[in-house]
Amino acid sequence: MRVKVGLKCEECGEMNYTTTKNSRTQSEKLEFRKHCKRDKKHTIHKEIKLKS
Repeated sequence: MRVKVGLKCEECGEMNYTTTKNSRTQSEKLEFRKHCKRDKKHTIHKEIKLKS
């Protein structure tokens, strides 16, 4: 089952992106290196739960 998750910047704490993941095959939290609009540089973004 695919679940909608948010990606939160580690440096500024702002949630900048949303994505989906298959919760059955990927149990660990997602971590991507994405561009942060507030810091204007690439930072690590980690998965957070979205309120549904």
